[in-house]
Amino acid sequence: MTVLREDRRPGAPLSAWLGVLALLVVVAVSYIDRVNVSVLITDPAFTQHFGIAGNRAAQGALMTLFLAGYGIAAMLITPWYEAVFGVRRGLLVSLACWALFTLASPYAGGAVVLLTLRFLLGASEGPLFSLKTMYVKDNFAEGTWGKPNAVSSMGVSLGTALGIPVITFALVHFGWHGSFFLLAALNLVVGLPLVAVFVRASRHRTAARQPALRRFAGALRTPKLGWILLIEVATLGYLWGSTSWLPSYLLQARHFSLAQMSALSALPFVVSLGSGFLGGYLIDRMPARRVPLVLVIGSVGTALCATTVTLADSCWLAAATLILANAFWGLQGPAIPTLVQQYAPAGAVGSAYGLINGVGNLVSALLPTLMGVAIAAGGDHGFAAGYALLAATQLLTLLGAVVLLRGRGPAGKDPAAADVPAVPEESR
Repeated sequence: MTVLREDRRPGAPLSAWLGVLALLVVVAVSYIDRVNVSVLITDPAFTQHFGIAGNRAAQGALMTLFLAGYGIAAMLITPWYEAVFGVRRGLLVSLACWALFTLASPYAGGAVVLLTLRFLLGASEGPLFSLKTMYVKDNFAEGTWGKPNAVSSMGVSLGTALGIPVITFALVHFGWHGSFFLLAALNLVVGLPLVAVFVRASRHRTAARQPALRRFAGALRTPKLGWILLIEVATLGYLWGSTSWLPSYLLQARHFSLAQMSALSALPFVVSLGSGFLGGYLIDRMPARRVPLVLVIGSVGTALCATTVTLADSCWLAAATLILANAFWGLQGPAIPTLVQQYAPAGAVGSAYGLINGVGNLVSALLPTLMGVAIAAGGDHGFAAGYALLAATQLLTLLGAVVLLRGRGPAGKDPAAADVPAVPEESR
């Protein structure tokens, strides 16, 4: 394999940052996709149509099946995307598939077909974060990854913050069918044009041919892989558990109105927008081996706030600590892709992130269903039991972060090593 030298300039050009902003929007659209069912399971017309009214486990499975498809695709399809498509074409293919499966969902004849479509939608979104991580590694110099990782990852919080109010609005004015049509339009009218215009491969590197299987094998050799994976599982577990049950918790356990629920569901993720950028800012100003310190601070704060939610008598105190919990959780966001960029072997950054993100989603996909079971079994204190599970996820993040801090930091890499698609995207 021949790899030509790459010019990693200390200052990224405007075009690279425009690509980051486009990725932010694409990630936001994908997260509006994901929270759709979190709102729809509060609608009796939706749950009765698919025969899942009152079935908490089946309602949680709508998110779990999505995450299962996402995880399998992130792990197994990403190396092929990395080797054949590259960032831009991979995103275009993915967005087209998102739109297709979203459009088909209102026509599902029953719960089984709907669950199948949720699985396929998740699979089509699986390579997204690996492609995003590749883009940042390709277009920004080492030591400056924190901020572009943070900005592109803001789409998680932005999409979740906008998703619940947007879907609630669509549900009230257009019915549950209309929410699916709106999401398909966002993919086709917003996501596809932004990727086509602004997401480009780095012009300062030359491609190397490396088959998908070799990239996957390289990903398996990533140092500290198990600990980074544990952190990913815990971080995603908190995200999926909280987003899946937050609307139901606010409406049914804390008795907020529909309008209050819509606003309060958005606020935790609005706050995490700022804390995510703060996390990226801090990461770029600390030595590489100290990056897990951001995870320590974030996990301790999130766990304490989530525990307070379960103990609070006042509905407004519970809402305030939910918001603060997400502020601490958002602080952790840029750390995981930065760790992958630091530790993954050259040429396998996308595949390594796909492996970590894929397995992480497969395991964390169980949490919405487990929370549904805990909520159903807990009676009057069911939601407290569910949120106790969320607090427990942050103890796992803390464990992994402490181990990474105490161990040897990432080894220095040859800055000429390339993590590139099999064929230069500019020649396609």
